[in-house]
Amino acid sequence: MAERPFKKVVIVGAGPSGLLLAILLSQHGIPVQILEGENKLDDQPRAAYYGPAAIPDLHRAGIMEEVRRRGISPTKMGWRRPDDHSIITLMDTAVLDDVDGLDIRTACLVLNDLDQLMLERYLELKGDIKWQHKVVSIGQDENKAWVDAETPDGTVRVEADYIVGCDGANSIIRRGLFGDDYPGFTWDKQIVATNVYYDFDKYGFTDSNFIIHPEHFFMAARMTEDNLYRVTYGESSGLTREELEARQPMKYEIMLPGHPKPGEYKVVNIAPYRMHQRCATSFHVGRFLLAADAAHLCNPWGGLGITGGFVDVGGLFDCLAGIYDGKADESILDLYSQIRMEKWKTIIDPISQENFRRVHDSDPATRLERDPFMQECVKAEKDKKYAKELFMGSLEVRYDFTQHYKKDLTVPAATGV
Repeated sequence: MAERPFKKVVIVGAGPSGLLLAILLSQHGIPVQILEGENKLDDQPRAAYYGPAAIPDLHRAGIMEEVRRRGISPTKMGWRRPDDHSIITLMDTAVLDDVDGLDIRTACLVLNDLDQLMLERYLELKGDIKWQHKVVSIGQDENKAWVDAETPDGTVRVEADYIVGCDGANSIIRRGLFGDDYPGFTWDKQIVATNVYYDFDKYGFTDSNFIIHPEHFFMAARMTEDNLYRVTYGESSGLTREELEARQPMKYEIMLPGHPKPGEYKVVNIAPYRMHQRCATSFHVGRFLLAADAAHLCNPWGGLGITGGFVDVGGLFDCLAGIYDGKADESILDLYSQIRMEKWKTIIDPISQENFRRVHDSDPATRLERDPFMQECVKAEKDKKYAKELFMGSLEVRYDFTQHYKKDLTVPAATGV
C-alpha cells in the first residue's frame, strides 16, 4: 500500500466544530488529536438549533438519530408583534422531512449536550483528546506545523502535518497567523442569552418565536419537551454582567407574554454576549486551517453561526480526506478557504445581518409590508410545494468539494460560487 500523503491532524478546541471534525476524520481512519485548554466541555448557554444545511454532516458523523432522540425537531418559526405577541408570519420547515431520502428538518439539542454526545462518539472511535493543553504559540515549516501548549506539567510542543483552529472567536490559531486582524465590526447592541423554564405554550407560542421591537426585542425558542426555553433579548450596551443580571427580571416582565414576575419562571443560566460580523482574511495559511468561529463570526439571530461552522467542518473534512486518499492535492485547501469565505460573504453575513435588523426594527407594525422575505413566508404558509422550495434555499451555504477530486484542482474565480 502506498504511503499516505500525511500522517496526523491536530485540532485545537473541543467545541462543537472541533469535535465534529475529529469524528469525521477518525471515522475515515485519519489519525487526529484534539487539544483543549480547559479541563472539561463548555457549559455556558450557547446555540441549540442546527439548521437544515448542517444536518447532512451530523448524519455523516453517525449522531443524527441520537440528536433527535435526546433533543427535539422544532419546525415552526414565527415573527410576532410586540404588543399582543400575535403572529405576523409563520414558517413551518416540516416539509424538509424528506429531501432525497434524508430528513433535514432543523434539530435542537442544547449545545453542551450535543458536545457531550460528540465527545462520547469520538471516544468510541478511540479518539485522542488532551485536556488542559492551552495553546500559547504556533509555528510551521515546509514539512510540519506545531503548537506550544501550557499544561499542568509544563509547556509541551505538539506537531502535526496539519493543525486546524476550531478554538472559537478568540482563536489563538487565528491570532498566531494574523495578530489582532479580524476584519468586520461589532454591533452596538448587546444581547443576553438565558435558559428558562416558563409556560410559553399557555400563550400560543410555537417552537421558535421572534418578537420585533426596537428596544425590547427577543427570541423564545423551545429546547426541550418540558418547557425549557432559550430566551435571548437585547440590552443596553456598556452594562456590567452584574447590572445585566439585576435587570433581567425587569426585562422579562416587560417583554414576555403574561408579564411574569420572579417566582413565575425559573432561570437556569444567563450569559451576556457581544455580537460580531467578522471574517478572517484567509482560512488556510500553509499547514494551518481555520473553521467555524475561529474563521468567521455572525450574530446569532437565525442560527447561521453554528450551522455555518458545521458546514465548514464537513467541507474541510472532504478536502483533507481527498488529500489523504490521494484523490486531491493541497490546492484543494485553497479552494476550501476561498469558497467558505465566499459563502460567508454572500450568504451568512448579509442574511444574519438582515435577521437582526428585522427583529429590532423601529416600526414592527409595517415590517411585513417592507420585508420581501417575510412576504415570501406568508405565501409559503398556504403552499407546501412553494414552502419546500423556499426553505431549500438554506442549503446554498453548502458546497461539494468532492467534485474536485481527480479533476481540475485549479481554484475557480470567486464570483458565482
